[in-house]
Amino acid sequence: MPQMGSDMKEGKVVRWLKKVGDQVARGDRVAEIETDKAVVEIEAFGSGVLRQVVVQEGVTVPVGELIAIIAGAEEPLPERPVQKAPAALAKPGKAAAKVASAPAILAPAVPAPATPAAAEGARARSSPLARRQAEERGVDLARVTGTGPGGRITEKDVEAYAARQAAAPAPAEAPGQPRAAAPRREELTRMRLAIARRMAQSKREIPHFYLAVQVDMTGALRQRQELNDAVHEGYPKITVNDLILKAVAKALRQHPRFNATFAEDHIELHPAIHLGVAIALPDGLIAPAILDCQDKSLAQIAAATKDLVERARTGVLRADEYTAATFNVSNLGPYGIDAFTAIITYNQAASLAVGTVQEQPVAREGQVVVRQMMTATLSVDHRINDGATAAQFLKHIKDLLERPSGLLL
Repeated sequence: MPQMGSDMKEGKVVRWLKKVGDQVARGDRVAEIETDKAVVEIEAFGSGVLRQVVVQEGVTVPVGELIAIIAGAEEPLPERPVQKAPAALAKPGKAAAKVASAPAILAPAVPAPATPAAAEGARARSSPLARRQAEERGVDLARVTGTGPGGRITEKDVEAYAARQAAAPAPAEAPGQPRAAAPRREELTRMRLAIARRMAQSKREIPHFYLAVQVDMTGALRQRQELNDAVHEGYPKITVNDLILKAVAKALRQHPRFNATFAEDHIELHPAIHLGVAIALPDGLIAPAILDCQDKSLAQIAAATKDLVERARTGVLRADEYTAATFNVSNLGPYGIDAFTAIITYNQAASLAVGTVQEQPVAREGQVVVRQMMTATLSVDHRINDGATAAQFLKHIKDLLERPSGLLL
């Protein structure tokens, strides 16, 4: 199980794209893996024959666990490996905050604690999925009666116990006391938990500072309209966001310290520019990457963005798209937001947030004119860059968007 993101602890095999006996070349897509935030296609690390599938579809295992064996057709195989962390196994569709061996993060449904011996005994005779369900629902396994073989506690036993607790009548209220409304509980999805964890880490560990600038997008909108009028049927239309991405890619080539990672005693400057595009999904936000933007034309960026968004919303991304972003662009303009600040994605040096493009009166050569204006806000890691260099980088993006013919070069 590969680690796709530094905070990934486990993954679920959603679907095998190859079957036992198939020839596999290095780089072939062999499986779809569900992480906290997306379904990602993983590629083979070597060539050979898919000799054995160790982890079946629908099973969740920790990062680093063996999930399949690719070897020569006649090469002897080791004995079937033993699962090292059976508590991490689960069926598809069940969200989990932590692996089953971790402490519960929800308040117990029953206030009276069980004895340590009873609790340990209940864990020992419960299935891995039952333990996970118990953690999610705040159920004390020592109070659950098992109906499985030998009294083993199953997932259905935990669900039934939780349902009985939910249906139990509330304690009688003293006469004359007002009745307080109970808060409505909403369980967090795996994606929401992952976002909470990573955003808190980023905001806590990265010293952010922010710069904002007004960008005159009048010329850019005119250029976009001319390009879209000339484009042939079947080719993607250029969006405002495509223009912004192209401007950022060109600016990053001149300002490489914003395409970098802080590494304690040094800075790692990335040779390739992989732009993360913030995409809102029902369960939360992801920012998969358009790869190698330093080599892409405006039209290629437009096509890549359209493809990336479509596949993100249908739940299929490649591992490198999911993990490789070196700089993120977040655009809330389509939602009518004037301006906002973004939290820097962990291991990146900065992030750009852009708002809506709207008509505003501005002064030009002593006259008040109406122009199409947009606010762009840069979030910067102060460990890597300072105010002056950040201002120069943001001004470069502004200049490119206000003189959009340079985006075609």
